[in-house]
Amino acid sequence: MTKQVRTRFAPSPTGFMHVGNLRTALYAYLLAKSQKGNFVLRIEDTDQARYVENAVEVIYATLKSANLIHDEGPDVGGNYGPYIQSERKHLYKDYALELVKKGAAYYCFCEKHDEDEEVSQDEKTFIEGCPGHCANLSEAEIAEKLAKNTPYVIRQKINRDGSTTTFNDLVYGEVAIENKVLDDQILLKQDGMPTYNFANVVDDHLMNITHVVRGSEYLSSTPKYNLLYQAFGWDIPEYVHLPLIMGRDAEGNVSKLSKRHGSVSFENLVQEGYLPEAIINYIALLGWSPKSDREIFTLAELTEAFNTNGLNKAAAIFDYGKLRWMNSEYIKMMSADDFAKMAKAFAQIDGTALESKWQSLANLLQQRTEVLSDIPSMIDFLLEQPEYDTSLFNHKKSKASPETAKKVITDLLPEFEKLATFDGQAEQLNQMIMDYAAQNEIKVGQPMWGVRIAVSGKTVTPGGPGEIMELLGKEEALKRLNKALALIG
Repeated sequence: MTKQVRTRFAPSPTGFMHVGNLRTALYAYLLAKSQKGNFVLRIEDTDQARYVENAVEVIYATLKSANLIHDEGPDVGGNYGPYIQSERKHLYKDYALELVKKGAAYYCFCEKHDEDEEVSQDEKTFIEGCPGHCANLSEAEIAEKLAKNTPYVIRQKINRDGSTTTFNDLVYGEVAIENKVLDDQILLKQDGMPTYNFANVVDDHLMNITHVVRGSEYLSSTPKYNLLYQAFGWDIPEYVHLPLIMGRDAEGNVSKLSKRHGSVSFENLVQEGYLPEAIINYIALLGWSPKSDREIFTLAELTEAFNTNGLNKAAAIFDYGKLRWMNSEYIKMMSADDFAKMAKAFAQIDGTALESKWQSLANLLQQRTEVLSDIPSMIDFLLEQPEYDTSLFNHKKSKASPETAKKVITDLLPEFEKLATFDGQAEQLNQMIMDYAAQNEIKVGQPMWGVRIAVSGKTVTPGGPGEIMELLGKEEALKRLNKALALIG
């Protein structure tokens, strides 16, 4: 009988959700759901010194916003709880002592030196790596130290006698690591808390995790995990190690993705105006290929298409430009009402004259917006026209210049003034400009360009001159046209 696929996402509550962590969660989710399996959330808080208050809530909120709904976890329960490692503290010591009895682990009584104390490099290696000194203590020596309540940790005992540990990874294939390069890692700390590495093995076994999805930085540590599984006599899960996510700086240099490349947390990207669905879609393609040219996927479509065969070994480059493009595609697919509601939170127009015209403005913005945080700079000219130079009136393709703009504005101003209001008249205003071009046998772009620069002071605007004048209102639009004549003349 085939085992039900069970994957887990096991973040540490140490701050925000990095896109690398989110990708791990996404792939673990897709792997489970594509096989009709279960996706488990487990909080790994064994390192209490790095615990950040409210970080668990950030994890919950991120997964909910990304729609990566877990089947089991601290907040929803399940048959394998508790799902917070600190609440499982009572479990680990017995397993560590079992390894000691099997000869796969040992008590280590080495004391840590104060960080400020002068210690030689050889001593540091001994203290931090403990290369087997305590592994050779006699039973009598161990009993004596335990009787005196000498503080200890429990370390894994690695057999380094020319042996090699080999395992299969679903991304990297067969991987072989010589045991001589492995250290006797700590399994149980002095305070009784397990280390991250030991708790992972115990919990993955007890929670029946069948596939472990994690970053490729854990490849070299995997033999240590497997030796623990073998010592216990437990089944070893399937491994899926993911390549690094890299970032490219302004000079073109590539390095591990960090804050110097831009926002690297899901939370910050959302705050900047990237849609959660777009972020998830983009991150899914950072290291996985659907074996087609298709790029836009819903989460349900990703689940249907996902297969570990499509995972790549090569590091992925986080391209903010590509993310912006993908985000713009998702914005275009939104309903007009949903876009208007979401975009208004970014627009900074509350209490201004534009607030009553927001729906009309939102309709113009939707097809032109890549990231919602761009909106204020896209519409600021409607609130206050920027200072501009007459050189903006030059446009080679439409044969526009300050001189042609002066003539256009002079000729059209009386026609614009005849309209009682500009409200709802964007189409009429544009038509008046097009009629003027036809009557004067000139390219329509020439008068359009001149009027648009005059009323906006910008070369790129959401909408043409008619839409801008409608949004400004008759009084303000005419005022700007007259200002342009004064500037040119």
